Amino acid sequence: MAFSLDIPPYIFEQYNKGIEIDIIAAALSHKGHTLRPLYFPLGRIPIAFQNNLVDAAMSDVGTDLMSYGGFYAEPAVVYDNVFITLKKRNLVINSPADLDNLTIISFQGAEKRYPQWLSKPFEEKRFYGISDQLTQVKLLNLERYDVVLSDRYIFKYFAKQLKYEDNIQVSRVDEHQFAEIEPQDYRPVFKSEKIRDDFNFGLKKLKESGKFQAIYDHYIE
Repeated sequence: MAFSLDIPPYIFEQYNKGIEIDIIAAALSHKGHTLRPLYFPLGRIPIAFQNNLVDAAMSDVGTDLMSYGGFYAEPAVVYDNVFITLKKRNLVINSPADLDNLTIISFQGAEKRYPQWLSKPFEEKRFYGISDQLTQVKLLNLERYDVVLSDRYIFKYFAKQLKYEDNIQVSRVDEHQFAEIEPQDYRPVFKSEKIRDDFNFGLKKLKESGKFQAIYDHYIE
C-alpha cells in the first residue's frame, strides 16, 4: 500500500508505525491480510497506484482513481486541515481573497484538494508543496512563508519536536478554519473490491471494540 513519507503522528516511515498505518494494518488483519507499506512523496501516491506499483493507496490525494480500477473504502483517519499563521502577524483569513499576496506552503496536492482557495496562489507561484512537514513549521517560524496549510495535530507535533530536539521555540500561531472536514477526501483506495470490503469490515470491528480510539490515544497522549 502506498503511503506518504513521514507524517507524524500518523505515519512514522522508519518504524512502519503511526496512527494511520496501525489502524489500516489492524483493519486488514481481521480478514487475514498483512499490510506492507511502501513510501512515496505525497504527490506520487496516485501515480504509484495508476502504474500498478502498489495494490492500494492511503488516499487518492485529489486524483480520482476509479478509472484506474480503484475501489474506495471508508476513511481510516481524517486530517483536520487549517491555515496557520504567526500570531504576531495578526492575519485574518475568512475568504480566498484574504490569501492575495500571501505565500503559502503545504502538502503536495493541496491545490487539487482545495482549488477554491489555492488555485490562484498556485497559478501565481505563491504556493509551494512539500512533503517534509517539519520544514513547513521551520519556514513559517523563520517568516519565509506567510501561511502553512496543515493538519493541526501534525503542526503541533513538529512544533514540539523543534522545541525539544532542536531547542527552537516556535512563535505563537493562529489557526484559521477554512473548510468543513470532508472524510471522503481521505478514503483508502484498493485494486481489489474484495480486499476493500474486508478492510471496511475490519475497520467497523475496530471501532466497535474500542481499539480504533485506543490507537489514537496511544499516539496523541
